[in-house]
Amino acid sequence: MQRRHFLIVSPALAALPAAAHHGWSSFDQSRPIYLEGTARKVAWRNPHAEFELELRADLRLPADLAQRTMPAQSASIDAAKLLAQAQLPTRKDKIWQVELAPLTRLQAWQVDEIKPGAAVAVLGFTFQGEKGDAVLRAEYLWLGGKAFGLRSSPA
Repeated sequence: MQRRHFLIVSPALAALPAAAHHGWSSFDQSRPIYLEGTARKVAWRNPHAEFELELRADLRLPADLAQRTMPAQSASIDAAKLLAQAQLPTRKDKIWQVELAPLTRLQAWQVDEIKPGAAVAVLGFTFQGEKGDAVLRAEYLWLGGKAFGLRSSPA
């Protein structure tokens, strides 16, 4: 009897992490979104670090964004194109969940652990049509006056 319960329950439990985590396919990679604000509720852990970002009340695209020099990555990324295409979100959420890279990649970039209250800017992608939760998968991170690429390791 106990074994039957295990066999019935275990496939359902195995599906839970997959349902809770989403891959790249659900994000609109044709529309880079720029966010800036203050970090809240930081979770510095795998499978990727994440934090809540409270947006600045006066959120706007920085005038120099398209001209910023971005660090080289081992993956082929057209940083200039992403920066030139950057836009603000159309949704009005004041709090966004920001997903960063895995900790090993953040360590390779020498990104210090983000602390609650830190000023942070990110460029990344949200869900198709900005539907669902206010989630941004970060492609670039600006922290402490430095820019970090998050798609791959530093070149």
